[in-house]
Amino acid sequence: MVDISEVTAAPGPDLLTPDNCAVLFVDHQPQMFFGTGSGDRTAIMNATVGLAKAARVFDVPVVLSTVAAESFSGPIMPQLAAVHPDHKIIDRTTMNAWEDVAFVEAVKATGRKKLVLAGLWTEVCVVLPTLSALAQGYEVYVVTDASGGVSPQAHEHAVQRIVQAGAVPVTWVQVLLELQRDWARTETYGAVTDVVKEHGGAYGLGLVYAHTFIDPHAAG
Repeated sequence: MVDISEVTAAPGPDLLTPDNCAVLFVDHQPQMFFGTGSGDRTAIMNATVGLAKAARVFDVPVVLSTVAAESFSGPIMPQLAAVHPDHKIIDRTTMNAWEDVAFVEAVKATGRKKLVLAGLWTEVCVVLPTLSALAQGYEVYVVTDASGGVSPQAHEHAVQRIVQAGAVPVTWVQVLLELQRDWARTETYGAVTDVVKEHGGAYGLGLVYAHTFIDPHAAG
């Protein structure tokens, strides 16, 4: 049993915080989107940009990577690159980003053990680095709505595989709000609600309504 006298008001070690995680974007490129059939591609793009802005708001380290950008897959999604314009984009030949030395070194340079990962396609370019990172002692959180597979079945089976291996499925809004956690954190409150208004769909419209008619400082 837990001794309630030892319970404190503090985040648990499993929570994502701005100081303990890095966000990895793998292969959000035109050719990969062309083959994505697991869900609405516009929604995946929206979630990807929302996740990128979440990382920017909280100054979380980001790694951007592409595969065969000049010969097959095309450039990284411009909306994603625009959120982090000063970040080097690591182009690879490997489908498994974890087999690319530059990619792994970029991840190691963040100093973070919790990796928030999104990419195309889920069954290849997400699963492979996830399994590899888990094997090397990292904790991996896969952003399923900012990822997509060639079919609903491919995406679903990929998520099942990584969960069985120990990865955690999350969504981009979940990551954003977990990083914020307390609406009294005024230094990021405005930026977080702006991201939600831009990319949060009906939730974002709800914040617009609340801020307009109810309380300009209403919590999310």
